[in-house]
Amino acid sequence: MGSIDAPASTGNGSTPALNGGQIESAGYGQRLPEADYGGSQPSENDGSRKRQAGIMPLEVGTRVMCRWRDGKFHPVKVIERRRMQNGGPNDYEYYVHYTEFNRRLDEWVKLEQLDLDSVETVVVEKVEDKVTSLKMTRHQKRKIDETHVEGHEELDAASLREHEEFTKVKNIATIELGRYEIETWYFSPFPPEYNDCLRLYFCEFCLTFMKRKEQLQRHMRKCDLKHPPGDEIYRSGTLSMFEIDGKKNKVYGQNLCYLAKLFLDHKTLYYDVDLFLFYVLCECDDRGCHMVGYFSKEKHSEESYNLACILTLPPYQRKGYGKFLIAFSYELSKKEGKVGTPERPLSDLGLLSYRGYWTRVLLDILKKHKGNISIKELSDMTAIKAEDILTTLQGLELIQYRKGQHVICADPKVLDRHLKAAGRGGLDVDVSKLIWTPYKEQS
Repeated sequence: MGSIDAPASTGNGSTPALNGGQIESAGYGQRLPEADYGGSQPSENDGSRKRQAGIMPLEVGTRVMCRWRDGKFHPVKVIERRRMQNGGPNDYEYYVHYTEFNRRLDEWVKLEQLDLDSVETVVVEKVEDKVTSLKMTRHQKRKIDETHVEGHEELDAASLREHEEFTKVKNIATIELGRYEIETWYFSPFPPEYNDCLRLYFCEFCLTFMKRKEQLQRHMRKCDLKHPPGDEIYRSGTLSMFEIDGKKNKVYGQNLCYLAKLFLDHKTLYYDVDLFLFYVLCECDDRGCHMVGYFSKEKHSEESYNLACILTLPPYQRKGYGKFLIAFSYELSKKEGKVGTPERPLSDLGLLSYRGYWTRVLLDILKKHKGNISIKELSDMTAIKAEDILTTLQGLELIQYRKGQHVICADPKVLDRHLKAAGRGGLDVDVSKLIWTPYKEQS
């Protein structure tokens, strides 16, 4: 599941492939020359040039201001660098992390996007990076908490550093999937032969990936799939849900994990997909069933997990599909006669979606219910685990602890206010259209 929301200016997803990438990149332009205010200015510029020449090329770990796609300068940290083809000894591109934003916005930038006058020395930082307990201001710690540790709550400091070192640079910049070209967010461990590919081409039906457009075109002439492999267990209007057994469709399951990892920071990539079921949501038209998103779940979970991983592809985000996938996972739990909870840790976007779903479901029940209701009764009605109900109601300040037990305080005006703040719900699951029986191991 994968961090702080990208700034609103990035939009919600992709544009059709013919019209460019998922996020339109703004022209960076050139900085305006500084005005010449008199005789002292040239010497100041000369000093600046000498200083800039002395720090080139920039070292990994350098902090500097960088012009982003909104035309403004933002603080960044240099994560990696690479020599430019046919360039001089100091001609590098730099892979930077915007310290105000999530890692999904990390990117390669050219030297002219950097304000070299803002370069900070990196000696102190390099020493501190090797120390387990970093000394930092409260503001710096909050920034790190918001950007780096989000989604990695269960990783210790050493594991977190190892994870970020291994995945620090995106290996695939864009993918083409169906009619969309999508900018990726994170590193995904594709096989070594794909290391030199900045773009991959996916068959949207079987998820086979290729290096070149011509390969995809040849593949599409031969591929006879028009929907994900597996069983269609839900169809309502143009929406379909397919259940894919990782044991029966191993290559599809592995390719789906490779694809998902491009958009999920902390996801563990399981090569052994036999233990999982994948539920792929599609929009259907006369050309076939096009993947919108998916969730996976373990076939047998000791911890009552009803969802292991969830993703809505960027072109389809902010359309209610995330909450639909969550609601669908709980409908399956109801059919199993169990309560469920998502596997931890949740990504930032996953946590936001779950909090929104839990809030709306519980508020709707409390709004309609007459008389007292217990957390266990709410859990039985919704298949939401009691702990998740408790934390949600505590966050809404709708529960108090009296005489050794939790008491729900559901004032109608307070409920209305929370419902309004919760915003619109996702798409509804029409349970009458769900044809499914719980998984049983084949003997």
